[in-house]
Amino acid sequence: MGLDITAVIVDWAELETIPVLERKGVLIEAADPDDYDGALEEGWGWLPPAPASFPSWCARYEFAGTLGSFKPHFWAGERWEAVREHVPADLRTALDTFLAGLIWVPPGADGDLDEDAAEPWYGAMLVYCPPSGVPALAQAWTAVGPRLEALREPFNTYAAASGKWVGRFEEFTTLLHGWAEVVAEARRRGWGLIGLPI
Repeated sequence: MGLDITAVIVDWAELETIPVLERKGVLIEAADPDDYDGALEEGWGWLPPAPASFPSWCARYEFAGTLGSFKPHFWAGERWEAVREHVPADLRTALDTFLAGLIWVPPGADGDLDEDAAEPWYGAMLVYCPPSGVPALAQAWTAVGPRLEALREPFNTYAAASGKWVGRFEEFTTLLHGWAEVVAEARRRGWGLIGLPI
């Protein structure tokens, strides 16, 4: 077994009505309710028609081919680290912004949340992005998405690892597209996003 991640988008106004010390438990129950059969393999855990088990203020997203494991996300960050110095500066900056908001720790950063920016309970989350941070991620993806093919050659040269996690370019881009979908839906709704360690 290893670390898992469950990506959820959340109506922040609803989240803020929950007492701080109860938020993590409520989010985990909302994202993984007792009556959820786990049959979802990819995509949204609720978008109309919504199953009764999912609340109307939270949506769960399952990434293709990950089975809920955090390992592909971690390795996508490692692959990006191997590739980033070999891509055009503007593309590197945009993908740095997108991934640093989600799954990648920039060089020199310690990966901890800014204590002034979040309550301590958020430190247990793998991803934490309030609604105010989502537009920057969406804008970064707008600059990256149409240019993903420009990453193929440097990825294959510097990061490809046959048989390893996210060792193929297509696996890397599939994961990026999943995060782009999460960010786009959060932005459309004006919600934030959280990566729960479940």
